[in-house]
Amino acid sequence: MSAFINRIGTATPAHDIHAAFVAYAGATLPDEKSRALFNRMASRAGIAHRFSHLRPGDPASGDVDADGFYRNGCFPGTAARMAAYGPQALTLALAAIAELAPDPAEITHLIIASCTGFTAPGLDVQLVAALGLRRSVARTLIGFMGCAAAIPALRAADHILRADPRARVLVVNVELCSLHLQETHDIETALSLLLFGDGASAALVTTDPTGIALGDFRALILPDSAELITWTIGDQGFVMHLSGQVPPRIATALRAEANSLCPAGLLRGGAASDFALWAVHGGGRTVLDAVEQGLALPADSLRFSRCVLHDHGNMSSATIMFVLARMLAQSAHGPGLAMAFGPGMVAETFSFHITAQAG
Repeated sequence: MSAFINRIGTATPAHDIHAAFVAYAGATLPDEKSRALFNRMASRAGIAHRFSHLRPGDPASGDVDADGFYRNGCFPGTAARMAAYGPQALTLALAAIAELAPDPAEITHLIIASCTGFTAPGLDVQLVAALGLRRSVARTLIGFMGCAAAIPALRAADHILRADPRARVLVVNVELCSLHLQETHDIETALSLLLFGDGASAALVTTDPTGIALGDFRALILPDSAELITWTIGDQGFVMHLSGQVPPRIATALRAEANSLCPAGLLRGGAASDFALWAVHGGGRTVLDAVEQGLALPADSLRFSRCVLHDHGNMSSATIMFVLARMLAQSAHGPGLAMAFGPGMVAETFSFHITAQAG
């Protein structure tokens, strides 16, 4: 019996920080050449908006944010960032769940995916209390798996429903990437920070045959790639490293997958043309370009992913759920393949079929 994503709710914080960050980060670079390169890359990033619970600062006065959370020369330590994560993650998760509007009494399982914060008791326990879920609800936390974490979360829901078709699983992804801004004069670090924004999603996964039917799940760890994407805990927040080699490695790996015709491969032994819909995590414009080029996809194949990247940036694990939500909202139909990349470097995928727009 298949599992279905019946409905998806999404939410972002109130404040659009993208333009203010571009102005701030550009001004911190040490020379005119670096500033010109940063501004040129920012204009080509395919991102117009990113959101945070922090109000944007005044770039002319050098303010990082209007709330004073980040102060030049005195960025907060990890403890302060985690103290902010707890209440803000709950607020954002509740906003996404409110859009989903599940019946709290029917939820049997709760799965949380997040890689931008830790608290204990965690967001799972907080949501049980805030939503009035049954105290016996089965809780699972999927943490620190990076941008690909939404797919293992859905895989866990799929396994639950195969074991108990009567289960009703609430899957929540919440990421507060803006809590991990780093004070830097390095252009590569600034360009990495340029990508990320905050967002949350909530999905109801059941065996009710409406919405997105989940197919099989496949993962691939790319060899000799462990250092290309790293996400480590530092004294001043979590530190992201994105190598410039990520897009070409993705393109090379996917080209090999397309040529292999291996039934155990990411394309399930078929061709890219077998899939009408592509839900690809928008890790950045160059990542989407690499997927498109590696699989020789038609130019508009990643339109949903590019639109989400444009409107929200990279929201880590929540991003691919925003892509799927847009497909549902726009009544897309047909067989599809979802794909996201995370530290490892790992490609996580699942096949799906949109049967109808969920009510």
